[in-house]
Amino acid sequence: MRHDLWSNPCSRMPTTQFFNRTLQANKSLIGGNLAGPASANAEVLAIRRNDTNEEEYEMIIRQETTSDVEAITQVTIAAFRTLPVSNHTEQFIIKALRFAGALTLSLVAEIDGRVVGHIAFSPVIISDGTNDWYGLGPVSVLPEYQKQGIGKSLINEGLSSLKELGGQGCALVGDPNYYKRFGFKNFPELVHEGVPQEVFLVLPFNEKVPQGIIVFHEGFLANG
Repeated sequence: MRHDLWSNPCSRMPTTQFFNRTLQANKSLIGGNLAGPASANAEVLAIRRNDTNEEEYEMIIRQETTSDVEAITQVTIAAFRTLPVSNHTEQFIIKALRFAGALTLSLVAEIDGRVVGHIAFSPVIISDGTNDWYGLGPVSVLPEYQKQGIGKSLINEGLSSLKELGGQGCALVGDPNYYKRFGFKNFPELVHEGVPQEVFLVLPFNEKVPQGIIVFHEGFLANG
């Protein structure tokens, strides 16, 4: 199972009013700047391509800008096109999250001026009232750039940025064999209804683990 797997985690929806209040709290945390210029702490990495030429190149990970929107769509479509476990709605999910102002982080990986990868983080609601938790996904890398550490770099930079924003934890639906390297694991006391528990993984940023049900943003229901 490839690490860019992201299934639709949204099985039960909160009321719009409840989620809007949560979004306002998160916007105040990050200043509402969801599509600004590259951040000052954008990570720049030198990595090696896995091809016969062993060409070296520099990769920049930064916050998305408005000019990246179409490229992000195309990267997402390409990354999930051949995955049988995908509903192939990931590009619509990102669009819906962006439209709702729910992209807490939307990071791109750029090589030679080309967007080759993307990751999204959005707020979640936990039934016990715990705040400042986020959902990871979708995460996408162009097929010709996969297995070169780009997805790993996007995930690490995103998690680090969430911690800087005051985030308390992160949740996702994905391959446990891949995401365990980042510290994600299953906690029986925290569930996402409608999703097998073994692929619902969380990463607390401190020793406190919430208890109850996690609900992802309604944008994960988008299908067109």
